[in-house]
Amino acid sequence: MATIAQWIEGARPRTLPTAVSPVLAGTGAAIGAGVVAPGRAVLALIVAVALVVGVNFANDYSDGIRGTDDERVGPLRLVGSKAAEPAAVRTIAIVVLSIAALAGLTLVSLSQQWWLIAVGALCIAGAWFYTGGKRPYGYSGLGEVAVFVFFGPIGVLGTVLTQSGPPGPLAIVTAVGVGMVTCAVLVANNLRDIPTDTVVGKRTLAVVLGDTDTRRLYVALVTVPLLLSLLAGLRSWPMLLGLLTLPLVVMLAREVLSGASGRKLIRVLSQTGILLLAWSVLTGIGLALGQVA
Repeated sequence: MATIAQWIEGARPRTLPTAVSPVLAGTGAAIGAGVVAPGRAVLALIVAVALVVGVNFANDYSDGIRGTDDERVGPLRLVGSKAAEPAAVRTIAIVVLSIAALAGLTLVSLSQQWWLIAVGALCIAGAWFYTGGKRPYGYSGLGEVAVFVFFGPIGVLGTVLTQSGPPGPLAIVTAVGVGMVTCAVLVANNLRDIPTDTVVGKRTLAVVLGDTDTRRLYVALVTVPLLLSLLAGLRSWPMLLGLLTLPLVVMLAREVLSGASGRKLIRVLSQTGILLLAWSVLTGIGLALGQVA
């Protein structure tokens, strides 16, 4: 039987910035459009957090029963470490994803954006089949594409839609940036796991590209959002707030390009989550201030 502490670790709380960031950025855009809807923002946050925790448990289950996590460097995996029975982890994943669905349906009913039900269903399917099913797309180099779509356009713009209606150009630019930095989180994770993923036949994008090109991809993903902040700042100067993350970007880029591996990449992974949260908060503030200025 896994302990409560092990279940919490299995939920991978360090990945929560990927859930919180799109909602904060999208809420900033809604405030900039003149709408303050804290109840809907909280519902969007519940959806996002439940989806991320749900996908973490789903991945733990699916990777665990395949043997992918038998040898790994990183946070505890409940099934791979034999700390919990696979069926128990699968049940928890389903329960948490169901919470996301319930909160999402409530949000849709309040916003009257009924077509978002289909988007929500796609998100839940994406969470499960990332590593689940007979042909998981996370094993075919498509994980980064899915992460960009789910945490960028869907996460940010969905938050805007359910609070203030159709998003403006600056919100769309922000969605691209959030999606890219979230991809960087996954790239850092998969860069660390290239040796073990190669052995078990898990063809992530990092495995396909190889070590050197994956490091270059990471640097591009954390750098381009700064360029987006600069370009958006030409239209609305508060958007320049995102540039305050430049020192962290430089530090992370240097560490990754210098060949950080193993446990050093765990630190990079955690700090990339901090970068994501910081850029999203600062850009969300820029959206809120700029559009009402």
